[in-house]
Amino acid sequence: MLYGRAAEQAVIDQLLLDTFESRPRALVVRGEAGVGKSALLDYAATNANAQVLRVTGAESEAELPFAALHLLLRPALDRVSVLPPQQAEALLGALGLGGTTRGDRFLVGLATLSLLVELSAQGPLVCLVDDAQWLDGESADALLFATRRLHAEPVAALFAARTGARLPAGGLPELHLGNLDPEAARQLLAEHAGTLPPAVREQVVAEAQGNPLALLELPRMLSPGATGPLPFCLGNATPVTNRVLAGFRDRIAALPDRTRSCLLVAALNDRGELGALAHALGLLGASLDDAAPAEWAGLIRITPEGVAFHHPLVRAAVLLATDIAARMAAHRALAEAVDDDRRAWHLAAVTLRSDEQVAMEMERLAVRAQRRGGQAAVSAAYARAAELSAGAADAARRYTRAASAAAEVGLGQRAAELVAQALRRAEPGAPAGPVMAELTVVRARLAVEAGRPLEAARLLMEGAQAGTDHLTRLSLLSMAGFYTWTSAAHPDQMDLTRRIAELTPTGEGVAAVVKAINQDFRTILEGGTSVAATRAARVERVPFDLRLIVAFQAIIPADREGMLDAAAEMVRECRAEGRLGRMPQALTVLAIAQLMDGRHPAARHTAAEGQALAADVGQPVWRSYLAGVHAWLSAVAGAEEEYTALAAEAFRHAEARRWMPSRCWAEYAGALLDLGRGRYEAVLDHMDRAMAGPSRHAFIWRYAWPDYVEAAVRAGTPERAREVLRRHADWTEATEQPGPLAVQHRARALMAAEDRAEQEYKRALELHLQHEQPFDQARTRLVYGEWLRRHQRRSEARVHLEAAMQAFDRLGAAPWSARAASELRAAGVSVPSGGADDLMATLTPQELQVVRLAVTGASNREIAAQLFLSPRTVASHLYKAFPKLGVASRAELARLVTPGGR
Repeated sequence: MLYGRAAEQAVIDQLLLDTFESRPRALVVRGEAGVGKSALLDYAATNANAQVLRVTGAESEAELPFAALHLLLRPALDRVSVLPPQQAEALLGALGLGGTTRGDRFLVGLATLSLLVELSAQGPLVCLVDDAQWLDGESADALLFATRRLHAEPVAALFAARTGARLPAGGLPELHLGNLDPEAARQLLAEHAGTLPPAVREQVVAEAQGNPLALLELPRMLSPGATGPLPFCLGNATPVTNRVLAGFRDRIAALPDRTRSCLLVAALNDRGELGALAHALGLLGASLDDAAPAEWAGLIRITPEGVAFHHPLVRAAVLLATDIAARMAAHRALAEAVDDDRRAWHLAAVTLRSDEQVAMEMERLAVRAQRRGGQAAVSAAYARAAELSAGAADAARRYTRAASAAAEVGLGQRAAELVAQALRRAEPGAPAGPVMAELTVVRARLAVEAGRPLEAARLLMEGAQAGTDHLTRLSLLSMAGFYTWTSAAHPDQMDLTRRIAELTPTGEGVAAVVKAINQDFRTILEGGTSVAATRAARVERVPFDLRLIVAFQAIIPADREGMLDAAAEMVRECRAEGRLGRMPQALTVLAIAQLMDGRHPAARHTAAEGQALAADVGQPVWRSYLAGVHAWLSAVAGAEEEYTALAAEAFRHAEARRWMPSRCWAEYAGALLDLGRGRYEAVLDHMDRAMAGPSRHAFIWRYAWPDYVEAAVRAGTPERAREVLRRHADWTEATEQPGPLAVQHRARALMAAEDRAEQEYKRALELHLQHEQPFDQARTRLVYGEWLRRHQRRSEARVHLEAAMQAFDRLGAAPWSARAASELRAAGVSVPSGGADDLMATLTPQELQVVRLAVTGASNREIAAQLFLSPRTVASHLYKAFPKLGVASRAELARLVTPGGR
């Protein structure tokens, strides 16, 4: 019986009901210790007509990767073989069960999702996670990753965590559990301590302050037959949980010595496995039989699965009730009884000074955790190994590895602390090497995330000068150049980018590419328009960061194909290897490449996927970059409300982190939205401000200059665009690429005298045919069609305007399609409303994404793997999309949707 929890029980009932109706739900229950969170989970387990998986977080296992996930999924591991091979290998590897694939934490999350879906096919499933604040980081990531992606499965997930405790459950609804009201407290006390005199009961109710655990435990602190004042002070300012804790401690202190040894060993080994406990107790001169008094006292429960404490506060009280000698003896005994991972931690717990042997044990533990994909555990193990290191060089190396792993999982503050430790232990004057290069990269990453990209550039430049190997030096200098450029405009940029360009060594292959890239950065910041001669040589077997920057810089010479191929390859590689922590960066490049190639629907899907992943992996810089790109695409689509939200996110992070790319894309998006709506003066004002503001050195403005020309002409002030047109001509001629040259001729046509305009339009269309870009080509056809109609050449105009409207429809560029339709009507053509584009507009973004992949012939399981969804969710999206599109099968989709996403 739960007293005073009717409202909370109703929430749980609704969650379970929704689960049975295949509408998944997740909930985080928060409250202070003893308030009844576990009781609510017990209620859910009892009332769920479903399969139940349950796990309780353990404080002593918080540094062991995937420990909690292993316990939760243990009853279902016989089903792992039905998962896609890559996911099965990753999950088994993460759980230490023989998989050979490195257990990337988010690939493990995808495998967890797939396994939960497989189980739910047999009937509704409820996952209960108690004391979630003590989950190891890898288990928490995997479970939350899976929970956020359950959309159409009969699965519920219920997490219980203490108020204010660490649990990154953003996006999940929360239920805050308060104390019981006085009447409910009286009912609970009456049930469990009804023999107390009424006056004493009232004092207990007042003292317990509505905390259910206190209501149950405070009466145990009273002597039999108590009728007078309570032994604890009524109205004491000490939190009631502290008084309950003191009560537990007193009860433990009254137990026999051997019983206390049993409790201590169980408290230090939270798994509570009977075999390991019996072994350790034997070494201490005790046995499991000695635990009986603690079980009679209601402090623990012993089952074939192990020892469970009545409440986490009991475990805390055990540790408080024992001295350091007893604790160290228990740790030593457990070190002889548990597996290698736990053994290392127990040995470290009793090592109070430098000990290289134990440090090496911890380092081996870190390496094992690395293979399993447990970056948070890697960081913790390396940090402890560093503390125990005998030599300064080993300590610096281990602190650096710990900092790198912490940064990888988004623990910025912890990474900064570890960096400081590494710098303190680094030997002055020691030669630079891989360790210092790694430390430099971590420091630069933290500086960027803290909003100091120029500081990051300086650090990388210093690291490159410190004598690292040739390839590492090139990688550091390429990142230095990139971060210098990504900063909001600053007086130091010019000098810094010159120094970086001068430091970059000359040479062939990779060296030539990096030299050209850094020269381009310098040219851009100096306001030039030319591009370096050395271009997109294929860069292989080099650090991911360098490959990423090479792919990014393909935008400068307008090498759309090179950028698209390189980005798609990086995304495929990240998917294949499960490197989801790198996916947001690769997806950013891919989204921009698709956008530049006129594949707007595909770019929208890529940007949305990247934003979701960036949120999951804690990468706000890349999330905001993608938000800016996505805002541009929303502006082209005429989705003004969506544009506003995305642009606001991009601007917010741009301000907080001086991160220019987010700002420039959002600013360009606003100008393009105005252009599509015909607000030409607003376009000019918008771009004038942007091109003189913090993002004035963004390269993307070269692509925007023709839009400025068009707005100036239509606003009746073409003279404002003459200088912009000239600079655009300098750049396009340097690229020698047909796409930019075609757009240049379109801009010239808009500015040209009547007798020269048509020649320019025709030349633009000829160049478009050499390298098709649907959006740019459709815009050229639109303005040429408008020009033809104004010159009374209606039949010729119709050809171009109809082609433009159809292209805009395929791209989802609604304002541009409406403009073409308006011109067609003016040319005497009856343009019906509706069509494929309107049908596609009825789909949600994820439905559209699923539909486009389905057209390629991908199975539901294959689509699920690409989009980090479950197969059943994919099937649900298709089920909802078919009637909206008026089709009954995948085969019929081809007439509405092109697989390329154009």
